[in-house]
Amino acid sequence: MCSRFFLLFLSCLFVSFPALAAQAEPQPALKGPTEKKKDAKKTDPAKARPAGAGEAHESPAVLSADTVTAKENQVFEAIGNVELRKDDQTVSADHLLYEQPTQELSADGSVKVQKADSVVEGPSLQLNVEKSTGEMPQPVFSLTDSAIRGSAENMRFEGKQQYAFESGVYTSCPAGNDDWLLKMSTLELDRNTQLGTAWNARLEFMGVPFLYSPWMNFPLDDRRRSGFMGPTIGNTNTGGSEITIPFYWNIASNYDATFSPRLIEKRGTLLDSEFRYLGNSYSGTLTHGDLPGDRVAQRDRETTSLMHNQNFGGGFTGYLNLNEASDDAYFRDLSSNPTIATQKNLLREGGLVYSGGWWNASVRAQSFQTLQDPLAPVTEPYRRLPQVNLNAQRVLGSASLGLSSEYVYFDHPTLVNGGRSVVYPTVAMPLVSDPAYYITPKFGEHLTQYDLTNNNTNAESHYQRAVPIFSLDSGMTLERNFAAFDRSLIQTLEPRIYYVKIPYVKQDNLPLFDTGQAPFSFMQMFTENRFIGNDRVGDADQVTTALTTRLLDEDTGNELLRIAMGERFSAITPQVTIGGPSVATNQSDVLLSVGGRLSDSLSLDSLEQYNPTEQRSEMFYGTLRYKPEPGKVFNLGYRYTYNIDPTLLVKQVDTSTQWHLYGKWDMVGLVKYSIQNASVTEALAGLEYRQDCWALRLVAQKFVTSLSQTSTNYFIQLELSDMIRVGTDPLNALKQSVPGYTVMTNSTRGKYGTSTNP
Repeated sequence: MCSRFFLLFLSCLFVSFPALAAQAEPQPALKGPTEKKKDAKKTDPAKARPAGAGEAHESPAVLSADTVTAKENQVFEAIGNVELRKDDQTVSADHLLYEQPTQELSADGSVKVQKADSVVEGPSLQLNVEKSTGEMPQPVFSLTDSAIRGSAENMRFEGKQQYAFESGVYTSCPAGNDDWLLKMSTLELDRNTQLGTAWNARLEFMGVPFLYSPWMNFPLDDRRRSGFMGPTIGNTNTGGSEITIPFYWNIASNYDATFSPRLIEKRGTLLDSEFRYLGNSYSGTLTHGDLPGDRVAQRDRETTSLMHNQNFGGGFTGYLNLNEASDDAYFRDLSSNPTIATQKNLLREGGLVYSGGWWNASVRAQSFQTLQDPLAPVTEPYRRLPQVNLNAQRVLGSASLGLSSEYVYFDHPTLVNGGRSVVYPTVAMPLVSDPAYYITPKFGEHLTQYDLTNNNTNAESHYQRAVPIFSLDSGMTLERNFAAFDRSLIQTLEPRIYYVKIPYVKQDNLPLFDTGQAPFSFMQMFTENRFIGNDRVGDADQVTTALTTRLLDEDTGNELLRIAMGERFSAITPQVTIGGPSVATNQSDVLLSVGGRLSDSLSLDSLEQYNPTEQRSEMFYGTLRYKPEPGKVFNLGYRYTYNIDPTLLVKQVDTSTQWHLYGKWDMVGLVKYSIQNASVTEALAGLEYRQDCWALRLVAQKFVTSLSQTSTNYFIQLELSDMIRVGTDPLNALKQSVPGYTVMTNSTRGKYGTSTNP
């Protein structure tokens, strides 16, 4: 089936290729290296004219050669190492005739026409130097500002910066390598408009034609052009073989659109479209996907997304982020991106924001479309209709005054609804403020009011809560310099103590609109509330202590090693909880973090949460990365999360790599393996073969999208340097899956010597 799709593409009758231009930037003027000339006679033909013959041109032609002879009618003949220069153009040859009145020249023998960025060579040349019109048979040309070179049966100079080639051949492969060739009956290059146009063009790879067009045009720089882009070909386990043929429409300088019909063997034709716009005060992107009559799902399927940003001026901005899918499984079935395929909630939000210096305000409306997995349903989030925020921060003398406030109306079809108002004024007064140490007390009053509707719980319909909050933050940074391992080093010692006092206020009868237990972390240890959201304010009489030490390179400032440890001690047993009674202990889990750049090629990052009461590890993750040079990276990670329910226990090993194998072969790989379930949750394997002017990438990827479904994708891409990419682009998948992945080029590989590996 895939072959039929490909033949369909090859039968396209009329195409224009912006992607060719976007990736190949052929510059039409022709250039090569300038050779050193021997000592030669020099003649200015303009100055050699007899008196009364007319005034010299503003930019005279300067002729030099071993021998220069003046003939009748102001005709100059030059022999041996001939060079004629005018403006930015130089013509060199073995023999040249130059007619001064008409500025016509005739040259033969190793003819070379050289400009600032190009050179063209041939056996002979007829050229009007002033008009830049003429002809050269059997030209060979190259561009010095890129790798482009070519040849033709005949070349016509058609004016300033305009050229036409008959029976032309075009490639970015180095001399002696014709792995890929663009052949055409006629090629026109217009440097004034930076546009190339070809007729009866066919693209050959290894001598095999695989792309034909009776007409195509492409830009000679990075400007945008309308037309078809390189096709993408792939295969998935849910759709079978597929091909996408994108068409780019450059509507205007600030508007464009891309239409991407995607022929999916098992399902039908999916049309993806994207419209982008940009104005002085606004920008946005509108995308739409439409798959009528999906033969597998037996229904019409579509998705729409709009992202818009607006600057109204005067500090006011606005935005829209609207997303919709026709069914729960749309992205699981049709997306090859793990992040998109596994998303649960599609955001629908619009807002208005004002930033006024020391204060800001915002209003937004927010809802979600929840994409349900039938085997693992989730609760739909509350809608915020609307949410209004007002925040302020000012410094008066030595005091820092703050205000955080909001009003939200929470709406849900099955749960309790209602409005919640929060006002939280604070004042902080630094007692000591120094780069080396600080002591900052802070006091605030957290005020909350609820007005509930659709209240089918025991919660009070109207409720007010006032919770005073006091905190004291202090810390210092000590440094010492020393030398070790022939390096100048700095070691820091950074103790920090953070105290929080919050009285107990009964809150069990309040709903949980947007609040949950905050994950235990270094950041959470140094915040006032142990909950995320405003529905709960945790009671506290606790002190957090932490100690961090760093080892820094004095010359570069690089962090060679970082060790941090922290623990929280409580004088009370917290009574405000979510989902169960509080643990009766006066100490929290211990956090220990070790990381840093152990050497130029080896780095480590790790964190462990240890429960001293139960004497067990609650959570651990560690990642070791070895990256001796770009294009070579190996990552090894381990993740563990304890849960009393064995089915929710996490034990996972992650390993990924990008590595040079041998010769011109590179490989990439990723495996995420669940030890607990004895299964692979995500895997990726790929090979890349890179020649001087082309690359072939083969990638296979598999990941879990739901409890009962996995997605398997195959990426095959042929990249012809400076011309086109054909096939599904795997680079985004590789960057997301392999931390530290580097997109390699021939110049990068040569710089680091990997191209010479056996």
